[in-house]
Amino acid sequence: MISPLTYINEALEELHHVRWPTRHQAVRFSAIVLGFVLISAVGFGVLDFILQKAITVLLPS
Repeated sequence: MISPLTYINEALEELHHVRWPTRHQAVRFSAIVLGFVLISAVGFGVLDFILQKAITVLLPS
C-alpha cells in the first residue's frame, strides 16, 4: 500500500500528461451539452404533458 503523499504526487504528475481542451473547445462543447439538455427538457416536458392528458381522458375522476 502506498502512502497518501505518494498517491497525491503521482496523481498530480499524471495531470500534467492530460491534454486539456482549449477555451474555444470548452465553450463549444459546453454549448453543445446545454443545447442537448434544453432539447431533452422540452421533449420530456411535451411527453409528460401528452401522457398527463391521456391519463386524464382514460381515468376521469
